[in-house]
Amino acid sequence: MQFSAVFIAILAAAPGALADLHNIAWCYDIVPAQNFKIGESTTDRDDVTAKACARYKARNTGTKQWDTCPDCVMSTNGAENIVCRSNAKHIGGDEWNYYCRQEGADASGAS
Repeated sequence: MQFSAVFIAILAAAPGALADLHNIAWCYDIVPAQNFKIGESTTDRDDVTAKACARYKARNTGTKQWDTCPDCVMSTNGAENIVCRSNAKHIGGDEWNYYCRQEGADASGAS
């Protein structure tokens, strides 16, 4: 029982320790299934990804790693996919999703 209390106290004292940080991120739209097909597909939104990347690069909201992204740049991931890249993993998943949605995309992806 004492171990559980100590573990919870440690987690509470280090809120940034479990941050969801990424080095690439993109925005996309969800396309519902049509013609009696099951499931849905996605369409990458390169235009929105570029806008969200510019907004994230300009971000300066505090002192946590995800509060700024001085190394955010547009890049390609493979032959055709455009992504926002941060080699130092400054991209926070929740923050990135916020910018994608603000710029008009349905959702975001990151890795």
